Amino acid sequence: METLARLIDRREPVDPQTSCRTVLEIFASEPRLAALAVTQGREPIGLIYRDVFVGQMLVAAEHLNERPVTEVMDPEPRSVLVSMDPGVFVDALAQSATPVFRTAFVATDEHGGYVGVGGLASLLASHRRKQREAREAMGLVERMAHDIGLHLDGVQAFTDRLEHQRLAPDAAACVRAISDTSRDMSDILGRAMDLHRAATGGLALSPEPTRLRDLADAVEARWAPRAAEGGSTLLFSYDGEPEAAALIDPSRLLQVFDALIDGALAHGRGVIEASLRARLDGDRLRLEGDVRDNAAAVTAEERLARVFDPLGEGRMDDRAEMALGVGMALAHRVLREMGGQVRAEPNRGAGLTLRFALSAPVAEALFDDAEEVTVSARPAHILIVDDNATNRMVAEALCEMFDCTSEQVTDGVEAVEAARTGRFDLILMDIKMPRMDGVAATRAIRELSGPAGAAPIVALTANAGPEDVAVYLAAGMQDVVEKPIKPERLAVVLSALLAGEDEQEAA
Repeated sequence: METLARLIDRREPVDPQTSCRTVLEIFASEPRLAALAVTQGREPIGLIYRDVFVGQMLVAAEHLNERPVTEVMDPEPRSVLVSMDPGVFVDALAQSATPVFRTAFVATDEHGGYVGVGGLASLLASHRRKQREAREAMGLVERMAHDIGLHLDGVQAFTDRLEHQRLAPDAAACVRAISDTSRDMSDILGRAMDLHRAATGGLALSPEPTRLRDLADAVEARWAPRAAEGGSTLLFSYDGEPEAAALIDPSRLLQVFDALIDGALAHGRGVIEASLRARLDGDRLRLEGDVRDNAAAVTAEERLARVFDPLGEGRMDDRAEMALGVGMALAHRVLREMGGQVRAEPNRGAGLTLRFALSAPVAEALFDDAEEVTVSARPAHILIVDDNATNRMVAEALCEMFDCTSEQVTDGVEAVEAARTGRFDLILMDIKMPRMDGVAATRAIRELSGPAGAAPIVALTANAGPEDVAVYLAAGMQDVVEKPIKPERLAVVLSALLAGEDEQEAA
């Protein structure tokens, strides 16, 4: 751990009877010296601040020159242990009522003996530099985590595709193992980054009208097969009005159920009973969730510790425990943001019951139960533009899923040349690419004459904020699909744009 020892000046203090003239000469000879300590033996009894002292001498040097420094020193300076963490000291300064003019501090050992002096300006500069370095390092980690997540999504897309092929039993088992591993690693990575965002105040909630029975179905569809694979049975029930809808963030609530059910499955085989209840309370819905298991492999006390101290000592040494701990810690954070909390109690027999409750506004929304969105029936030929091979293969697999053919190029220059042929019904365009980026390529394509310059262009990008989208649309793109690509989102966009072309041709 870093301490204040690295940030202090260990120069010798002055005696209480040292004259002000002598102190002024010391400051003049050492322009970077922020303060001088005055000690009695090894005990600090005062501090002389350069800025204050020099100002006093400019005004009253004739009177002060031969006077002892005890007459101008601060007899109650800030005093701090040299072993203290600089960040802790800075936080303490923010809450301190000590006058602002005290621009330096005395560092002492554990016995109160003088060690050195430090300036607050250099301390704060060092603290800000470390904060900036930490932000830059975390920014790099987040970018790397995002890239790793994209590659894991690509692996998942490939394995999903392979699972629909006729494979030998051994090959099918290998594909399932790869799929399960990539899915688990993607989940862990996503939870870890969400937990970091929550700890730094950056966890975003995106409330949307959500039909609660659909949410319950999603939880069951997500976890019943996994429970069966591990020799357990998941029984999930929904208790509420069939069309009840709440204004909540469904993906975040799914993360809560993920953590509770994952924890139950990890502690032994058996029956897991889970439920979601919805009760009308004025213009709000009270939502209550339960997850009950009968696992007896771990004591109730240890289970409770894992729920309420999920990142405790020893649990980060085991990868499985770490994954469970990160998920449970994230569930606590998400519920806190939503105005709820996790409660737990041992069952009378074996196992544990975890509960949560929260309140959400009633959502007035109509839900379309029509069949799943499909892409235009006519065969479409799509140009995929991306400098990342994994991203191109994922997009190709999705195009095949929607019965579309495709070709691939790796940058904007190649995209313009390919578009010039007029062979493509639609273009999927990455944004950040070498030689020519997606925005410049789109503008160049729009300058082409005839059908070649009119092909619909869809941005494929992780940068899909409102300002970014405005730039893409202004360049001539029709829509944006955020990376990692969600098949249902791509299906909606392709259906809308290709159907629009069909209508124009019919006209």
